[in-house]
Parts: sequence; structure tokens; C-alpha cells
Amino acid sequence: MTTVALDTGVGPLLRSWREQRRISQLELAIRADSSARHISFIETGRSRPSEDMILRLAEHLDVPVRERNALLVVAGYAPRYAQTALDDPALGALREGMERLLQGYDPYPALVVDGMYNVVAANQGITMLLEGVAGHLLAPPLNAMRLTLHPEGLAPRIRNLRDWRADLLAQMERQIALARSAELRELYEEVAGYPAPAGADGAGSTGPTGVGDGTAGGGQGAAGGTGPASSLPFALPLHIEHGGRVLSFVSSIATFNTPMDVTVAELAIETFLPADRATADHLRSLTS
Repeated sequence: MTTVALDTGVGPLLRSWREQRRISQLELAIRADSSARHISFIETGRSRPSEDMILRLAEHLDVPVRERNALLVVAGYAPRYAQTALDDPALGALREGMERLLQGYDPYPALVVDGMYNVVAANQGITMLLEGVAGHLLAPPLNAMRLTLHPEGLAPRIRNLRDWRADLLAQMERQIALARSAELRELYEEVAGYPAPAGADGAGSTGPTGVGDGTAGGGQGAAGGTGPASSLPFALPLHIEHGGRVLSFVSSIATFNTPMDVTVAELAIETFLPADRATADHLRSLTS
């Protein structure tokens, strides 16, 4: 993914991250065991920060691992974090662990996506939900946002599309603000511009920021149309038609703790838990 421009000084870039996080120079100095004057000198280019200082400030500003490398390069240092291909033997144990986790979650849907929402692994529960999706959306690389929001993807079968679409687009906006990725912004503009599927009354309407004007809730995953009430007392569910019935799920997302590799830092494991007994019973019946 494209990140910050490398012809920008590290000081202005750090200032931009600090302002985005809405942290004052004094607050950042206290967190980083420095002084507001030193932070000011770094941001204005009067002082060249050490490699350790850049990493310390990036840590307290919650700068993503990929962008920490970019800050180091701009400042004239070597990148600190590797970016290992997922199929590299060095990540073999990680891949095996993720595959076992996904298989163990069957028959409930589960998948792993990268920083661009491309699907890098999925279980049979996900494959079941993709029945009927247009072939061009299933060509590699599979993209979870396209699969979900495209009118030839899952969108026509999602009963609460307005709410689910709004939640996904809001999630992408948060990720764009965090990662500052031009490619992610391009993907956002693409999927936000998809027309509403036939019968999804009002599902394609958006507010002034491009995010759907329905009520946003918790969870990353698919999209949907109008239908049964989408509220649960604890999370926004996904209501999706499959095999002549409506299945209901709530989703959770897990990431790796303190990643030291760009690839691993951008992986997310999403699992879909049945939101009602009927959905759980139906999924179990498919494998019994």
C-alpha cells in the first residue's frame, strides 16, 4: 500500500500524526519522556531525531508498523520492520495456526484478510455464504469489501444492508485515517459508489461523508437490504439469506499482538458467531 510521500521531512510527518491523534506537544513529550521544546524542534526540522526517538514517538502516536518504516526512511535510517510474504517458509507456523483456527471454527464462517481486505484464508462456512456470487468477484484476489457490497455479490441477500453497509464504510474510513493508504482510499471510493441492489430500498443512500446514513454498529464483515429489525442488545447483526432462510450473525475481529512484521501487522481474523439458535442449528445441520 502507498503510504506517506518520501520527499516530506520526518518532522512535519510526525507533527501530522500528532495533530491527527489530537495530542499536544506537551502531552506527547510527557508520554515519550522528552520535552515539549525537543518535540517542537523535531517537528520544525531544527533537531534531527534519533532512530530510537522516532520509534518511541511513533509508538505513542499509534503509527502503524508500515508507516513507522516510512518515517525511518524519510529520516535517513533503515526500515526496522520486515515485510515477509505470507507464503514465505518463515511464516509457515503462522499460516498453519490460522488454518487450524479457521477449520476449528467450522461450520461457522471465518476468514483472514490483509490490510486491503483481500481474503488470504477462509473456511467452508465462508464458502457456503458465497454461493451465487458472480464469478468475476471470486477471481483472485478475493476482496471482502467487494464481495460484500457489490450488487452482484452478497449485497442482494443481506436483509439489513443499510445498517451493515454504513458500518463497513465507517470502518474503512477509520482504517484510512490510521493507515493513510491511497489504495485503501481508492477501494473505499469504489465500494461506496456501488449502486444499491434491486429491492434494497434506500440501501445505497449516503450521508455527506459518503458513509451510508443508516445506524452504524459493531463488526466488520458483509453488507445487506431492508428486512427484519437489525438491533440486538449487544451488537449489530448481519442478516443474510441462504437456502431459503435468513441467517443471523455477529462478527468479531482479532489482530496479532505487538507485530514485528508489516504483513503480520495488517492481518485480521474475522469470525461470525450465530446470533440466534435457529442459525446455529441450521449450520450444524449442514455438516451432520
